[in-house]
Amino acid sequence: MAVKKRLNAKEKYRCMTRDLDWEPSYQTHEDIYPHERFEGIKITDWDKWEDPFRLTMDTYWKYQAEKEKKLYAIFDAFSQNNGHTTLSDARYVNALKLFLSGVTPLEYQAYQGFARVGRQFSGAGARIACQMQAIDELRHVQTQIHAMSHYNKHFNGLHDFAHMHDRVWFLSVPKSFFEDARTAGPFEFLTAISFSFEYVLTNLLFVPFMSGAAFNGDMATVTFGFSAQSDEARHMTLGLEVIKFLLEQHEDNVPIIQRWIDKWFWRGYRLLTLVGMMMDYMLPNKVMSWSEAWGVYFEEAGGALFKDLERYGIRPPKHVEEANIAKDHVSHQAWSIFYQYSQATNFHTWMPTDEELDWLSEKYPDTFDKIYRPRFEHWRALQEKGERFYNPTLPMLCQICQIPLSFGEPDDQTTLSHRSAEHEGERYHFCSQGCCDIFQYEPTKYIQAWLPVHQILQGNCGGGDVESVVRDYYNINPGQDNFEYLGSTEHRRWQDWHPNDRNSAPSTPVDPDLLKTG
Repeated sequence: MAVKKRLNAKEKYRCMTRDLDWEPSYQTHEDIYPHERFEGIKITDWDKWEDPFRLTMDTYWKYQAEKEKKLYAIFDAFSQNNGHTTLSDARYVNALKLFLSGVTPLEYQAYQGFARVGRQFSGAGARIACQMQAIDELRHVQTQIHAMSHYNKHFNGLHDFAHMHDRVWFLSVPKSFFEDARTAGPFEFLTAISFSFEYVLTNLLFVPFMSGAAFNGDMATVTFGFSAQSDEARHMTLGLEVIKFLLEQHEDNVPIIQRWIDKWFWRGYRLLTLVGMMMDYMLPNKVMSWSEAWGVYFEEAGGALFKDLERYGIRPPKHVEEANIAKDHVSHQAWSIFYQYSQATNFHTWMPTDEELDWLSEKYPDTFDKIYRPRFEHWRALQEKGERFYNPTLPMLCQICQIPLSFGEPDDQTTLSHRSAEHEGERYHFCSQGCCDIFQYEPTKYIQAWLPVHQILQGNCGGGDVESVVRDYYNINPGQDNFEYLGSTEHRRWQDWHPNDRNSAPSTPVDPDLLKTG
């Protein structure tokens, strides 16, 4: 009996992708794939695109099954051993609240997005790759929710993340990013998510934050982070392959891709403002500063990337120098926003301790003491007098990134950056030239933005006052889930768990009701 030849990896990949494809007989190619040409991208040969990992469905399930067994075993061990009591400090959990409500729903949007765009490609290899990544993103949602479900039993603010993602003001920042990508064409979606976010920027989200989780005793988050990171490494490789494939297919693709890179670098950079704040202010045990992370994972790695892409006619993103300058500022500016508006969040904020202020001074020697430390020390002095500062106004939001206009000008960070543009008789406002440029290229898309502040003022969010909106529309419990950390329910509960550890206790007991209304 003849022995059947075992297929090698390349042959197996061909059998499970191209050999499963078909040629249309009674429908035109254009009718089956109507979006493949609508963005102006020209594909001359889909067969030249190949997954460098040659991943197919049969190998995918075997690979992920082993990861899942280990992942959920650690989750169970963490829960059974009351891992939440071994964290560095309860303040750390507020970073998880921001992650769960801000980042985890994006994984689900990515799942939906890749499932949709994969359907639009006539190339079998690209369709299969999009399918694999869609399943990856769905797994990430599930594992992240499972990891954080334990914390929901012991901490506030984690109870309704999906509802909050759709409604809470600051969560419109990540939500608008993905909805912008999902309402674009399939090739722009790949450029936005697979390349600009996954390849260029994802390390700034996963690597420092997951290291921070480890430094703060959060083994549940570390575990799902490392599990996801192996997938992210594959996604990054695919993202680079996608861009190179598109650039190699036709020279007319180059200016289109460049415009998308300019746009999505800036959109991703603005989204990562939240991550910078988490790293510098929300981790009790800090790993590295946002400035250091930006230097390592973007300036060095990104510089090498765009040097490589020069041969295709691609230059670095348009506003990259502004981003490099702002690495020493954005985390402090973001924390200032959330400190004064924490009456409308699902997490607590606080003033850094003296040790933390000194750490920030060390990490930002040219900027922190000069601009930001005096502000924080002033707010802390008010708090010690029982006059904890909350901003009673509603801020002006950027029409594109939807972050309050609180960033500085690139050449003068003490001056608020503000741009505006008119379209059809209406004036629109922006936090930066980068966001203004995005609007001016396709204004008809962004005039439709659902801006939370505008909606509140128009009475579309369940009430005219902030407390009613927060309580009834956001489903956040005022005074329980938000406001100042010191003296909060969570702070007092942590002190009960650790009666001999008073490092985070206020020097003078603080009445939470006083902090709410101060």
